[in-house]
Amino acid sequence: MAQANRRRLGGDGPLLSQRTAIVFLLAALVGVGATVLAALAGNMWPVAVSVGGGVVAPAVLFFNQIID
Repeated sequence: MAQANRRRLGGDGPLLSQRTAIVFLLAALVGVGATVLAALAGNMWPVAVSVGGGVVAPAVLFFNQIID
Protein backbone atom coordinates (compact mmCIF):
# COMPACT_ATOMS: atom_id res chain seq x y z
CA MET A 1 0.00 0.00 0.00
CA ALA A 2 1.80 3.09 -1.25
CA GLN A 3 1.25 6.49 0.28
CA ALA A 4 0.92 9.42 -2.12
CA ASN A 5 2.64 12.01 0.11
CA ARG A 6 5.71 9.90 0.96
CA ARG A 7 8.93 10.93 -0.82
CA ARG A 8 10.75 8.56 -3.08
CA LEU A 9 14.16 7.40 -1.91
CA GLY A 10 15.92 8.80 -4.97
CA GLY A 11 14.13 12.15 -4.89
CA ASP A 12 15.92 15.36 -5.77
CA GLY A 13 14.38 17.42 -2.99
CA PRO A 14 16.55 19.61 -0.76
CA LEU A 15 17.67 18.38 2.63
CA LEU A 16 17.15 21.79 4.25
CA SER A 17 14.98 24.73 3.38
CA GLN A 18 16.64 28.01 2.41
CA ARG A 19 15.60 29.62 5.68
CA THR A 20 17.12 26.82 7.74
CA ALA A 21 20.34 26.94 5.75
CA ILE A 22 20.65 30.70 6.29
CA VAL A 23 20.00 30.37 10.03
CA PHE A 24 22.64 27.66 10.39
CA LEU A 25 25.12 29.56 8.21
CA LEU A 26 24.76 32.75 10.24
CA ALA A 27 25.05 30.81 13.51
CA ALA A 28 28.22 29.10 12.27
CA LEU A 29 29.71 32.45 11.26
CA VAL A 30 28.92 33.90 14.68
CA GLY A 31 30.56 30.88 16.32
CA VAL A 32 33.71 31.24 14.21
CA GLY A 33 33.83 34.96 14.95
CA ALA A 34 33.48 34.38 18.69
CA THR A 35 36.24 31.75 18.54
CA VAL A 36 38.61 34.11 16.76
CA LEU A 37 37.84 36.98 19.13
CA ALA A 38 38.34 34.76 22.18
CA ALA A 39 41.66 33.52 20.78
CA LEU A 40 42.81 37.06 20.05
CA ALA A 41 41.90 38.05 23.60
CA GLY A 42 44.58 35.69 24.85
CA ASN A 43 42.61 32.56 25.67
CA MET A 44 44.02 29.13 24.83
CA TRP A 45 42.53 27.43 21.75
CA PRO A 46 40.43 24.87 23.67
CA VAL A 47 38.84 27.67 25.67
CA ALA A 48 38.28 29.76 22.54
CA VAL A 49 36.61 26.84 20.74
CA SER A 50 34.40 26.24 23.77
CA VAL A 51 33.35 29.89 23.73
CA GLY A 52 32.56 29.69 20.02
CA GLY A 53 30.59 26.48 20.47
CA GLY A 54 28.63 27.98 23.33
CA VAL A 55 27.59 30.92 21.19
CA VAL A 56 26.16 28.83 18.36
CA ALA A 57 22.97 27.63 20.10
CA PRO A 58 21.81 31.11 21.19
CA ALA A 59 22.68 32.39 17.72
CA VAL A 60 20.44 29.75 16.12
CA LEU A 61 17.60 30.78 18.43
CA PHE A 62 18.21 34.48 17.73
CA PHE A 63 18.36 34.18 13.94
CA ASN A 64 15.37 31.82 13.93
CA GLN A 65 13.34 34.52 15.67
CA ILE A 66 14.35 37.46 13.47
CA ILE A 67 14.31 35.79 10.03
CA ASP A 68 10.82 35.39 8.63
